[in-house]
Amino acid sequence: MDDDSRFAEFVAERANALLRYGYALSGNPHDAADLTQEALVRLHRSWERVRSKEDPERYTKVIMARLHISIWRRRRRERLAWALPETPLHDVLPSDADQGLWRALEGLPRKQRAVLVLRFYEQLSDAEIADLLGISQGTVRSHASLGLAKLRSAIAARRTPAKRSAP
Repeated sequence: MDDDSRFAEFVAERANALLRYGYALSGNPHDAADLTQEALVRLHRSWERVRSKEDPERYTKVIMARLHISIWRRRRRERLAWALPETPLHDVLPSDADQGLWRALEGLPRKQRAVLVLRFYEQLSDAEIADLLGISQGTVRSHASLGLAKLRSAIAARRTPAKRSAP
C-alpha cells in the first residue's frame, strides 16, 4: 500500500473525530473545518515521517491546537459573522442539552478555552498541555483555574433568573 492511499485511509477513518475536536477548540463549525483542513494539509506534507515515527492523529491534534492558539494573533479582535449551514452537522454540533456550556465556552479567551478542551476533552495532563502549547505548567494551571471560574459564573448566571424591581 503506498503512502497516498494510507493517508487517504487515515483521513477517511479519522476526519469526523478531528472535525469534532476542531469544534471543541473553536466553538464554530466553520473554524473547525478550517482547522481540520489546514492540519490535514500539513500532515500530508509530513506523512512519510509522521506515519513511521509518530501517532498521526496526535500529530494532527497538536497542529490543530497550535493553529487555534495562533489565530488570535492574526485576527486580533476581529469577529467573523457566519450563517448556519443549510444541512445540519449532527456529528459535530453539540446537543441541545449542552448548548449552555458551549455558549459559556465561547466567552472564554482562546488560551483558557484551549487549555480546558485539552484537559477535559483530550484528557491531557498539565505537562502534556504545557508542552503542546509551549507554555509553563503553572500557566496551564492558571488558565484552567481562571477558565473554570468564568464557566462556573457564566453557567450560574444563566440558571439564576433575572430579578426585576418593581417600578
